[in-house]
Amino acid sequence: MYILLWLVFGAVVGWIASIIMKTNYRNGLLSNILYGLIGSALGMWLMEIVGLGRVDTFSIEGLLVSVGGAVVLIAVLSALRRG
Repeated sequence: MYILLWLVFGAVVGWIASIIMKTNYRNGLLSNILYGLIGSALGMWLMEIVGLGRVDTFSIEGLLVSVGGAVVLIAVLSALRRG
């Protein structure tokens, strides 16, 4: 059951991040899930590096951190694709 929740959460986070970055037209469900899951981990890691603490629960703060991490991930990948 938890795997399904992670996949849905990753899809929602990736979808929101792709809308923010205006890349939604070229992303499919699988890429949104991957952006969301990897972006969530990246956002949590960046929060710890900066020293703002750790977000362990499902909350609005966790959603915002996850979307922020996914936005950073999409921005970095877009910059690498451009050359």
